[in-house]
Amino acid sequence: MLHVVRRLFRPTITRSREERHIRLEVISGKNLRIPSQRIPAGIHVSINVDSRRRWKSALKVLSSEESVVWGDTVILSSRASHAFSVEIRASYEADRMLGNGELIGKLQISWDELLNHGDEPFDLSFSRVRGVCPSLTLKAAVVHACDNQNDALSDSHVDCELSRETDAGHARFAKYVTRGGVSHLNHAVQHFQLVLDQCPVSHPDRATALTNLAWARLGGFIRNDLEDIDVTTSLFRDALALRPQHHLDYPSSLYNLTEVLTWRHIKKSTTADIREAAHLYRELLPLCPNGTYLRSIAAGENGVDYVINEYNNLPIDASDEGIQLRRVILELCPLGHQIRPRALHWLAEAVEPRFEQCGSIDDIDEAIQLRRETVSLCPKGHADCRTYLNNLALSLVLRFDHQGKPNDLDEAIYLYEEALRLCLVGHKSRDSSLDNLGGALVARFNTHGDIDDITRAVSLHREALTLRPSGHPHRDTTLGSLAVALDIRYDNLHVIEDLNEAIDWSRESLRLQQLDHPGRHVTLHNLSSALCSRFTQTQENEDVDEAITLCQESLALLSSLHPDRYFSYMQLQQAYLSRFRILHDPADLSLAIENFRLASRHPTQGFPERITEAIDWARQAEVYQHESALEAYQMCFELFDSHVMTRSSIISRREAATAFNGAQSLSVDAASCAIRRDNLLRAVELVEQGRGQQWSLASRLRTPVEDLESANPTLAHNYLELSKLVSNTAQNSATITDRAAADWAETEYRRLTRQWEAVVAEIRGIRAFSRFLLPPLYEGLQAAARQGLVIILIASQYSCSAIIVPPSGDPHHVPLPSVTLVELTNLKDRFARAIRHARIMGPKVPRNDLIVLLRTVWDTIMLPIVNVLQHGLKLKFLSRIWLCPTAAFTSIPLHAAHPFKTNADGSKEPCLEDLYICSYTPTLSALVRSRQMMKKRVTPSFVTIGQGQPGAGKGKELLAVDSELELVQNK
Repeated sequence: MLHVVRRLFRPTITRSREERHIRLEVISGKNLRIPSQRIPAGIHVSINVDSRRRWKSALKVLSSEESVVWGDTVILSSRASHAFSVEIRASYEADRMLGNGELIGKLQISWDELLNHGDEPFDLSFSRVRGVCPSLTLKAAVVHACDNQNDALSDSHVDCELSRETDAGHARFAKYVTRGGVSHLNHAVQHFQLVLDQCPVSHPDRATALTNLAWARLGGFIRNDLEDIDVTTSLFRDALALRPQHHLDYPSSLYNLTEVLTWRHIKKSTTADIREAAHLYRELLPLCPNGTYLRSIAAGENGVDYVINEYNNLPIDASDEGIQLRRVILELCPLGHQIRPRALHWLAEAVEPRFEQCGSIDDIDEAIQLRRETVSLCPKGHADCRTYLNNLALSLVLRFDHQGKPNDLDEAIYLYEEALRLCLVGHKSRDSSLDNLGGALVARFNTHGDIDDITRAVSLHREALTLRPSGHPHRDTTLGSLAVALDIRYDNLHVIEDLNEAIDWSRESLRLQQLDHPGRHVTLHNLSSALCSRFTQTQENEDVDEAITLCQESLALLSSLHPDRYFSYMQLQQAYLSRFRILHDPADLSLAIENFRLASRHPTQGFPERITEAIDWARQAEVYQHESALEAYQMCFELFDSHVMTRSSIISRREAATAFNGAQSLSVDAASCAIRRDNLLRAVELVEQGRGQQWSLASRLRTPVEDLESANPTLAHNYLELSKLVSNTAQNSATITDRAAADWAETEYRRLTRQWEAVVAEIRGIRAFSRFLLPPLYEGLQAAARQGLVIILIASQYSCSAIIVPPSGDPHHVPLPSVTLVELTNLKDRFARAIRHARIMGPKVPRNDLIVLLRTVWDTIMLPIVNVLQHGLKLKFLSRIWLCPTAAFTSIPLHAAHPFKTNADGSKEPCLEDLYICSYTPTLSALVRSRQMMKKRVTPSFVTIGQGQPGAGKGKELLAVDSELELVQNK
C-alpha cells in the first residue's frame, strides 16, 4: 500500500542539497531471532529519517521459520539528512504496545547506498543475533515529489516515561540473556518494576508491565540468579487475568504461564505445575495458527511435548481427575503426532486400574480400544511393538476374567504369540514373553480344560526359568508362575509330583524375595494354596497349619486398606474349609465363614471379586447348613446393587449383572433358604430384591440414583461425587508403602465414608427414598396384593415352592414336593418342543402332548396352590390372582394348567382359568409401581400388540391374530 507523506519543510529558493523523494518498500525479513529469546507478538520495521521523525511498518506475526512478510511501502524525502537508520524490533503486545519493543537489529544507511541497487529488491544484513544474521529484503526507487508525505511519519520519540523505562528494560534484559551479568538483570528488573509501579490495576498497560517484569525474573530464575519463582508465577497469572479470552494477547499470556510452570517443574519437580501446564496447552494450541513461531515453540519439544513426556513419567493416577488429565494429554497428540502412541498407552494405563477397582466394563472396553490404536500406530520392527502387543493382550485377559468371553482369551494368546515371535532366542525380553503366554494358556486351560494348554504353559514357564538363572532379578516371578501352573495341572491330573514341585518352586520364590518385596504376599498366597491342595490329598496337618500361617503372614504385610487383603482372607477361608472337611471341627467352619465375611466386606477390593466371594460363601453355607447363609445372600444383593447402580449405561449394567456365574439363581436360592428357616416374610423380601435387580436391568427400568437425579439433582450429584472419592481413596491405598502415609489414607477413607453415610442418611430422609440402597420390606410389598392375591413361584436348586401374599396378614407357604428344579427345566423344554411341533400340525389334530404337559402343571404345581386358595384362604370364585413366576417357572404356561378330567356326573373338572382370573407380574414392586402410575394418568389407556406375520424363516403365519385383536377391541 502506498503511503503519501507531507514534506517536512517548506521548499526555499536556495537548497543546500538536492531533494529527492524515494519510495521504499519493505518486502520481508528472515533470520529474525530475538536476543532475549522471548516469543514476540509480532515484528515491525522502523525507519528513522532524523532525530525527530520515523516511519513504522505494520506489526506482522513471526513465522515458524523465523521470517516475516510485510509488503509495506513508504515515500521518504532525503532533504532532512544524508542518511537514515533502519531498525527491526519485536513487540510483545499484539494489541496496545508499550514502548518501541525489543531491538533485533539496527543499521545506518545513506540515501545513495539505498539507491545503488536500481529498481531491484536487495537484502540488508544486520549484526549477528544468536548465531544468525537478521536481514531485510527492500526495494527503493526515486519518484516524483508528492504531497502529504508527512502523514506516514510520526514523532520518533514519544516523551513518555513508561515507554522509555520499558525500552530500557528490554535493552538491559537482552544484554543479560546474550552477555550475562547479574547487573544487567537487576537493571532490567528495576526498569520493569518502575513501570509496573506506575500502572495501577485499572491502567491499560498493567498486563504488559506485569508480563515484562515476570519475564525478566523468569530469565534470572532459569540462570539461577533469582530464586523466588512463586512471585514470578503470580505475575504471569495476574497478567492472564487482565486479558480475557477475546483479547489479542490472550494466547501469548497463556503461553507465558505454561513456560513459568514448566520451569518451576524442571527446577522443583512440582507435579501440580505439569498438570496445569497440560490444561493450558489444551486451550492454547487451538489458538495458535499453524506456521506461526508461537505454534512451533508451543507444539515443539520444549513446549507441549515436554509437558506430555513429563506427565507420562508421573505415577499412574486412576482417579477420575487423573484419567481426565490423561485425556487432555491425548488431545494434545493428534493423529500423526509422534508421541500419540505413548499418550494412548498411558491413558489406557490409567483407565485399566479403575476397571480393576470398580469393575466398570466401560473402562476395560476403553482401555482395549486405546491399546488397539496404539498397536495400529506402531510399525513392525518398532522398539515398543512387543510392549504394546503384550499390554493389549493383558487388557483382553482382564476383560475375559470379568466377562468370560472366550474370544478375548484366544485373541490375547494370539497377541502373546506375536510378541514372542518378536523375541527370538537370545532376545533380552524373551523370558517375560514366555511367562506372559504361559499365564494366558493357564487361564484358557481353566476355562476349556484342554490338557495341551496346561502342558504347554508348564513348558513355557520352564523355558523362561532357564533364561532367569540364579541371581536374575525376576527369577522369583517365573518360579511363582511355574508353581501356579503345576498346582493347577495337579488339580486336574492329580499327579502328586506336580504338586510337590509346585510347593518347592513356591518356597524358592519366597526365599528369593526380601521381606519388603512388593509381591511377597502373592507368593505367600500361592504357596498356601498348594499346601492346602496337598493337605486334602495327604491329610497331613502340618501342611494346612503352615498354609494358615502363611496367609496370616501375608495379612501382616498389608495395610488395613490394601486391596490384596481380600486374597489373604479368601485363601484363609479355603484353608480353614479344607481342614474342616477333613477334621470336622466346627471351629474351622466358623473361621472359614468369618473370612468369607471379611473378604466380601473388604472395602478396597473391587466389587466383582467381592461378589464372587459372597456367592461362594452362600453356596458353602448351604452345603454345610451354616446359619450365615441368609447373611451371605443379603451380602450378594448389597454388593450387586452397589456394583451396577453407578454404571454409565444400561448396556454396561446388564453386562455387569450377567458376568457372575450363579448370580441368576441367587434370588430364588435366597428365598428358598429363608423358607427352609421358616422366615416367609424374609423370603418374600429376598426374592423381590434379587428379582427386582434382574428385572429392572432386563426392562431398562431406572436405577435409584437416576430417580434421585430427577427428584433432587444436587443431592444425587453429592452422592455420586462422594462415592467416587471413597472409591478413589480406596484404590490409591494399594500403591502406598509408607506406613505413615498408609495411616493417613485410612483416616481420610474413614472421613469420606462418614460423609458418604451422612449423604445417604439425608437421601433416606426424603419420603420417596426412605429405602434408598436398602432392600424392600414386606409391608411395602404387600400393597401389590390389594387387588388380588400374589402367588410367587420359587424354583431353586434346594427346593421348589410357592408363597401366597394376601392383602393383609402374613404370607402362606405352599410346598411343591413333587417338583424339583431339574424336573421343571425338563418340563419347560418339553413345552418348547410341543409348541414347535404344534406349528406343523393341522388345526383339527389334537395336541395330545400339550394336554399331557398341562395336566402335569395342574397336578404338580397349581393344584396344591388352588387347594390352599379354596380351603385355606376361602378365596372367592373368579377372583383375580397374580402369578409371579421365577426361574424355570417363567417359561411354563401356568395360567393354562388343566386337569383334563371328567367327573362321574359327566361334567368336566374345572381348570385354573375356570376358577380364577389369572394375570402375571415380574415382581411385586412392578405391580405396585404400575398402579401408582395409573393413578397419575388423566385418561386410562390400553394397548394391544399382535404379530401374525413372522420374519423370514421364523415359522408359519398366525391366522387368528387379527380376529383376536378385533375381539379385544370390541370388549
